[in-house]
Amino acid sequence: MDAEVRQTDRISKSKQLASSPAIEYQTHALSRVSRTFALTIPQLPPDVRYAIGNAYLLCRIADTIEDEPELDGSFKKQFLHRFADVVRRKESPDSFTTDLAPLLSEGTNRDERDLVANTELVMGLHKQMPRSQTDPIEKCVETMCRGMSEFVDTGSEGLPDLEQVDRYCYFVAGVVGEMITEVLCDYSDDIASRKDELFSLSSKFGSGLQLINIMKDHCEDKKRSVCWLPRSLFSGQAEAAQASQRGSSSADPRIVRLLGVARSRLEKSLRYLTLMPKQEIGIRRFLGWTLAFASLTLRRIHDNPKFRKGDEVKISRRLVYSSVAAVNFALRSNRALRWLFNTTVPTLSAIESLVRKTRR
Repeated sequence: MDAEVRQTDRISKSKQLASSPAIEYQTHALSRVSRTFALTIPQLPPDVRYAIGNAYLLCRIADTIEDEPELDGSFKKQFLHRFADVVRRKESPDSFTTDLAPLLSEGTNRDERDLVANTELVMGLHKQMPRSQTDPIEKCVETMCRGMSEFVDTGSEGLPDLEQVDRYCYFVAGVVGEMITEVLCDYSDDIASRKDELFSLSSKFGSGLQLINIMKDHCEDKKRSVCWLPRSLFSGQAEAAQASQRGSSSADPRIVRLLGVARSRLEKSLRYLTLMPKQEIGIRRFLGWTLAFASLTLRRIHDNPKFRKGDEVKISRRLVYSSVAAVNFALRSNRALRWLFNTTVPTLSAIESLVRKTRR
């Protein structure tokens, strides 16, 4: 199918979907399960907005299975496999929901339980979208579910090394970056002309966001007896033992040592953003806001590495609005976006100084 025919198909279907009850539910669900993406996804052009929103909700269902505290590893693997079949249209959403919904505990919040209960509605919308959009979404969710299955038995001791952390981040977020790139390339020939470089950066964009979330949420994860931080970043057994019993006066050395890795990922995210055509303001806004929120979170982690709750480094509503305004002002200039990025994230020298302090 050539580009003009694909564009006509997308526009036609997006107009049909605009008044659909499923779109109304999708908008509502996004606002309940993700404060960040409820802000950023609506910035996208309508031709891709519905597809990316639908993809996010499908990925969130997989994430809900992974996070459910009362499901053991074997059940999580089973439901992740079944959900991949649902998205690939091999299993009925109704039978999947009927079996999973009663098993979700109070440990899964009400909005996520509601999302699982409405899997059929989410999939109904998915099936109305063009194949040029749904094929990469289905590939993404299938890869995510397969990858999550590898890590369902991860415990409080953490992952062995940074390579495994990267592998985990790829499966839960890097594949999302690749999927978004495929959808955007289908939307625009101009974007498609830059696909090779965009695709090489796309998984780093998603993985970088996930790594920052892991850092931000590690205290809450610890209470659930889960840890996604790498054990190899401890300098020895004594440091590992100290970190497991650390008091309020010390930072987890792994968090400090991951700051530089996370910053490097965000630099690739910035490059991804600046490759987007300047006339695609909605897409650049979607990416720019997302990058700004992650950059501010990284800054807050750097400035307060001893934090004991994710809320201590969570960016405030005031910071959200001010960063949105700053990105919007800089959006048409790649030079301005680079300046904004470099004034937001901690510098490499500041990170190196903090790393040295943790070794004393």
